[in-house]
Amino acid sequence: MQLTTQKNGTGLTVSLSGELNTLTAADLNACLDKELDGVQSLTLDFAECDYVSSAGLRVLLNTFKRMKMVNGSMELSNVGENFLDVLQNTGLDAVFGIF
Repeated sequence: MQLTTQKNGTGLTVSLSGELNTLTAADLNACLDKELDGVQSLTLDFAECDYVSSAGLRVLLNTFKRMKMVNGSMELSNVGENFLDVLQNTGLDAVFGIF
């Protein structure tokens, strides 16, 4: 998986490419740990991410909680049909802002 970050003031967009799985979830977590200081608006772009495992979902949930603790927001963009199905089946589509 490859990660690309773009900061704009207090906003951060992280674009994911490849698979967010057990092996790569730690990479996303490390990237977010490094980049989230001072961020109030986080967008995770899944346009080029074709798979998300339960380990990836854990990172997303923990990041969501972290953003809520600082009264920030987190949104998922360009979510594919398979990933959207997983979010809907787990009820996480009601938790995350998805566009």
